[in-house]
Amino acid sequence: MRKGFKIFWYAMLMALNELRVNKLRTFLSLLGISIGIFCIIAVLTLTNSLELNIRSEMASLGSNVIYVQRFPWKNTGNDWWKYMQRPMSNYSEYQKVKQRVQNASAFSYVYEMNGKTVSRGDDYMDNVTMMAVTDGFDQIQQVDLAGGRFFTPMESSSTSMIIILGANIWQGLFGSAAEAVGSEVDFGGKPFKVVGVMRSYGQNMIGSFDYDNSVLLPYSAAREIVNDRTRWVDPFIMVKAAPHVAVPQLKDELRGAMRAIRRLKPAQEDNFSLNELSMMASDTEALFSKINWGGAFIGFFALVVGAFGIANIMFVTVKERTGIIGLKKAIGAKPKFILQEFLIEAVVLCLIGGVVGMLLVFGITRLLAAVVFFKIYMPVWIVILGLGISVLAGIAAGLIPAYSASRLDPVVAIRS
Repeated sequence: MRKGFKIFWYAMLMALNELRVNKLRTFLSLLGISIGIFCIIAVLTLTNSLELNIRSEMASLGSNVIYVQRFPWKNTGNDWWKYMQRPMSNYSEYQKVKQRVQNASAFSYVYEMNGKTVSRGDDYMDNVTMMAVTDGFDQIQQVDLAGGRFFTPMESSSTSMIIILGANIWQGLFGSAAEAVGSEVDFGGKPFKVVGVMRSYGQNMIGSFDYDNSVLLPYSAAREIVNDRTRWVDPFIMVKAAPHVAVPQLKDELRGAMRAIRRLKPAQEDNFSLNELSMMASDTEALFSKINWGGAFIGFFALVVGAFGIANIMFVTVKERTGIIGLKKAIGAKPKFILQEFLIEAVVLCLIGGVVGMLLVFGITRLLAAVVFFKIYMPVWIVILGLGISVLAGIAAGLIPAYSASRLDPVVAIRS
C-alpha cells in the first residue's frame, strides 16, 4: 500500500515537473484533451439542463392529464387539413364528459385569445392572452398565486366579472400584489375586479401556458368578451385521472365517451385527439439522444488527437529518462513498477487537461446562466464522467510508452 502510494506520488511530481520544464510542449499536448473533455461535458451539460427544464415544464402540464383537442401532439404531415375540418370541442361536450367519465378527478374547459389589452386608468398592458377557464382548472394546473384566490365553482358558472392577473400584468399596472388584489381593471371594454394575482413563472420552452402575460377569466365572464364559437379560438377539454387510475384506462373511457357524445359509428375514425405528455416525452428523449451522440462524436475525435499528444510526450519522456530507468532496474526495480510510474504520469497529465476542460465549461455556463431564460445544471455525475474519460484517455495514451519503458534492458539503458 505504502509502496503504491509512493509510486503514485512520484509519478504525479514528475508529471507536474514536465509541465514546469516543458511548458509549451505540454500545453499544446494537453490542449487536445481539454478541448475533447470540453466538447463532451459542454454538450452533456447543456442538453441535460434543457431536458430537465423541459421535463419540469411538462410535469406542470400534468403527467396524468388528457387533453381533448382537434390536433394531435405529433407531426401531422399532409393530414393538416383533415384535422382542421374536425369539429371544435364546446362547453356542452365538456358538461357531458363530466357526467359520463367516472375515472377522472377534475375537468376543465379552456380557450384562449391573444392580442387583448388590460388597462387601469391611463396605464395599460397590451398583447395580453385571455385564458377562459372553468372552476376545475386550478386542480389540474399548477396555478401559484402571489396573492388573492382562484374562482369558486359558483363564480365560474355565473357571469361574475372577476379576473386573475399574470405577473407581468399586475407588476406593470400596480407594482405590488397587495395593491392589485381587490382593485378594478378594464378588460375588453368591461370592468373586472381583481381577485388574484399569479407569481412570476418566467419564459417557457415547450409552448405551454404563458401565465406571466395572461389573464384568467371564468368561462361565463369570458364569453362576454370573446365567444368560444368564433373561429379565432380553439377550445379544448382537460381531464385529470383519479388517484390510482392509469392514464390508458382513463383514455379508453374518455374515447368511448367522446365517440358516444359525437355519435360516431363503429366504422368511423375518431374526429378528436386525446393528447398526453407521453407523446411529447418520447420525441424529447429521441432528440436529446441524437444531440448527445453528436457531441460525443465530436469530443471523441478531439480526445483522440489529445491522446496522441500525450502519447508523444510520454515517448519523449521515456527517451529522456532512459538512463534513469536503467539505473532503477539495475538496483532492483521491477518492470511493473516502471510501467505503473509512466502510466500514472500519463493519467495525471490527462486529468489536468480534463479538469481544465471542465473548468472552462463551468465558467461558460455561469456566464450563460445570466443571459439564457432556463436554468443550467452541471450535476455531479457529469463531473465524474469527465474525470473518468480523462483517466481512460490517459491509460490509452500512456500504455504503449509505459510498456516500452518497462521492457528496457538495464545495461543498454544505462549506456544510452
